[in-house]
Amino acid sequence: MALLSPAALVTLMRGGGRRGGVCVRRCRDPPGVLHSPSLSSSAPPQPVIAAKQPFPVELKAGKKYGWCACGHSRSQPFCDGTHKKAAPGISPLRFTPEEDKTALLCGCKRTRSPPYCDGTHKEEAVQSAQLPPQP
Repeated sequence: MALLSPAALVTLMRGGGRRGGVCVRRCRDPPGVLHSPSLSSSAPPQPVIAAKQPFPVELKAGKKYGWCACGHSRSQPFCDGTHKKAAPGISPLRFTPEEDKTALLCGCKRTRSPPYCDGTHKEEAVQSAQLPPQP
């Protein structure tokens, strides 16, 4: 394990640092409380491709929606809570449109502008991927 410089240690103690790409302070902890990253922790869960095209939906202004970010929901493109067991590290994206509109919500879960489709589904990696079995 590498030793930290005094300046890096102060940064970590103030909660502003990362070490090895892992946050060493939990948001709920008071400043100055440090946690070492677990050596046995696995990679964060990745979303699965739910569809190779966007979902056209009618959105209502002021209504709260939860877009499925994990790809496991049976109520695509919206969250049905399946992530709690299938992908516990991924949470839905909650959003509220400002106006009534028809929108294309991402089905491949790779968009750079969630929850809206940005055309990423057209890439070869998405189009050649196998979709999970439908219930």
